[in-house]
Amino acid sequence: MDYTHAFDSVYRNKLIECLKKFDVPDKVIRLIALTLIQRRARVKINRDFTEEFIVECGVRQGDPLSATLFSLVTDTVLKQMGLRGNITTRLKQCTTCAFDITLTTRTKQSLIDTFQKLKEISAQYGLTLNDQKTHYLRCTRKNYNLEELQINSMYLEQVHSYRYFGSTVNSDNSIGEEIRNRITLGNKSYHANQFLFKSSLVSKKLKMKLYWSIIRPIVTYACERWGLKETIKK
Repeated sequence: MDYTHAFDSVYRNKLIECLKKFDVPDKVIRLIALTLIQRRARVKINRDFTEEFIVECGVRQGDPLSATLFSLVTDTVLKQMGLRGNITTRLKQCTTCAFDITLTTRTKQSLIDTFQKLKEISAQYGLTLNDQKTHYLRCTRKNYNLEELQINSMYLEQVHSYRYFGSTVNSDNSIGEEIRNRITLGNKSYHANQFLFKSSLVSKKLKMKLYWSIIRPIVTYACERWGLKETIKK
C-alpha cells in the first residue's frame, strides 16, 4: 500500500512536532520551518501563470531534505502503532520505505485491525491511504479464489503475486517465478548491449567488466533471500 500524494499532503505542524520528538536542535527546526511556512507558488498553463497561492501543507518537491523529513513522519506513525516484540513473536508487522508500506499479519482479523489503526493514525498527519494501489496477498499452499477484502468503506483487491521493490512476492512463497523474471531481465539486458559483446573492437577483459557491472547485478538482484530447492538448482 502507499499514501495518496504523500509528499504534498503531510501536515507541517505535525512535521515540526516530529522534529521535536527526535530531539532536533531548535535552531535547525526554525531553519526547516522557514523553508516550509508561507511558501507561495504559481501554476503555468501553456504560456500563462495563475495567481499566486499559499502552499499550506506538504514538503517541498525536489528538496533533498524532503525525503528525510517525510521518513521522520512515517517513523512516528509506526511508533504509535504499538508494535512490540521481535519478528518471531509479533502477530503483526509493519515495514515502510518512503511512502510504500507493507503490513504482515497472521490472521485476517489482525490485518483488518492493523490496517484500520494505521489509517486512523496516518489521517492525524494528513496522510491518506491509496485504496487504488493497496492490495493484499494471502500466503498459503492451498488453492483459493480471489475475493476483495472489505475494511469499512474500502475494498482491497486480492492478488496472487505483486512486485515489491523489483522483486516478485507470491502467495505460495515460491522463488521460481522471481528467478525466471530475473533471467528474462538479464537476457533483455544482454540483447540491448549485444553490439558491445559481439564487437571485435571490445576486448575480452572489457566484456567481462560489462558482464559483471551490467548483466550479473540484474540477474542476482536480491538473491541473498532466495531459498533454492534442488529442482530450482537443476
